Amino acid sequence: METMNGKGEIVIGNEVFKILLTEEQIQKRVQEIADELTEQYKTKLPILIGILNGSFMFFSDLVKKVDINCEIDFFKLSSYGDSKISSGQVKMLKELNADITDRHLILVEDIVDSGLSMKYIRELLSKYNPASVCVVSLLYKPDCIKYDVKIDYIGFEIDDKFVIGYGLDYAQKYRNLKSIYVLSE
Repeated sequence: METMNGKGEIVIGNEVFKILLTEEQIQKRVQEIADELTEQYKTKLPILIGILNGSFMFFSDLVKKVDINCEIDFFKLSSYGDSKISSGQVKMLKELNADITDRHLILVEDIVDSGLSMKYIRELLSKYNPASVCVVSLLYKPDCIKYDVKIDYIGFEIDDKFVIGYGLDYAQKYRNLKSIYVLSE
């Protein structure tokens, strides 16, 4: 059972989560990234690809703020299940519907930690010869990287701590929080 404890913290069982990034901080950074993407893609027709489930809130806010013509599609992957750490294996749950050959792709991810999912996606997409691939990640954990993956736009670099909210889950819950919370020590 979870409760707000009056200090802006969330208590889940015996674990306490405190605010890491406020809604205002997140929205300001999303606007900055959207402005940069608008400038980069103003003469192109990219496909924005959300990586489900975690990116859905970031993706939605970003798409609303970019001022370009674009198409939208989604991948759904799983590498976590219900645990706090990655299983080390990526499973494809939903493939793209769009033809991406010779297209400009903007991949929108909630978090890059080990880089495994992004490595998997980039290898998969390379078979279709896209014109370009741009990676946007709301969160990045530099201390966790195990695979060399290029991220073009990073919302926030964070420490190697478990986070929830703004699309990020704990056993499929807490995605609907407007801020991002970090597990306290």
